Amino acid sequence: MNRYPKITLVGAGPGDTDLISLKGLKALSKADVILYDALVNEELLDYAPEHALRIFVGKRASHHAFSQSEINKMMVELAQTNGHVVRLKGGDPFVFGRGGEELAFAAENGIPTAVVPGISSAISLAGLQGVPLTHRGVSESFWVITGATSAGTISKDLYAAAHTDATVVVLMGLNKLAEIAHIYQGVGRPKLPIAVIQNGSLPNEKVVLGTIDTIVDRAEQQQISSPAVIIIGEVVAKHPNFASERQQEETALTL
Repeated sequence: MNRYPKITLVGAGPGDTDLISLKGLKALSKADVILYDALVNEELLDYAPEHALRIFVGKRASHHAFSQSEINKMMVELAQTNGHVVRLKGGDPFVFGRGGEELAFAAENGIPTAVVPGISSAISLAGLQGVPLTHRGVSESFWVITGATSAGTISKDLYAAAHTDATVVVLMGLNKLAEIAHIYQGVGRPKLPIAVIQNGSLPNEKVVLGTIDTIVDRAEQQQISSPAVIIIGEVVAKHPNFASERQQEETALTL
C-alpha cells in the first residue's frame, strides 16, 4: 500500500546527537525512508521506526556515494513509492547543504515538503569552544564562507573578508588552509588568531589554536583532517586556552 508522499529536510546538527531539535526527532519517528549524509551521526537512525529504509547517500570530499541529481531523483521516487522521506543532513540543510536544490526539485515534481532547521557547525562549534562569533568592541559581524567552490578555488568573498574585522568561519576548507593563511598574510595580518576544529562536538574532537603565521604547521603537527571548521578573527583569543597556547609559541621562538 502506497503511503502519502512527503519529503522533510531535517538538519541533524554538527555531530552530537543531543544537538538535533525535538522537531527533527519527531520527523525521524514518522519516516518511511531516511536518506542520510556522511556528516550525520548514525546513532540518530535509531529514532526511526523499524520499517524505515535507511539509505546512505553521503558526500565527503571527492568520495560521493551518489551525485546530487541522483539524490534528488531518489528522494522523489521513494516518496512516491514509500511515503515519508526524511532527508537527514549534517548541520543545517540550507548552509552549504544544497537543501534549496532538493526542495526545488521536490516542488517541481509535486511532492509536499517540510523543513526542520538544524544547528549549523558554522555557529555552534565556536560557541562550544567558548568563542563568541561576535563580541562588543571586537567583532560586529561574522562571515560564513565555503572553502570548496564548484570551481575548486577559494571563494572571492574570503579576499574581501580578510580586509575586515569580521569573524570568518570557513567550512569545508581544510585543504585550503595554507592558501587561506597566505591571503591573510598578504593583507598584513600574520598575528591574527585562528582556530581549526575537527569533528566538533564529538568525543574525538580536536582543536588547534594559533595565528595565521603558525596555524598550518600546528594543524599538520596535530594531524588534523576533515571534517574541520576554520575560525578566523580576534574573537578566537577568547578561547580559554588561547593565551597559554600563544605563550608556548612565543617561548618556542625564543629558544
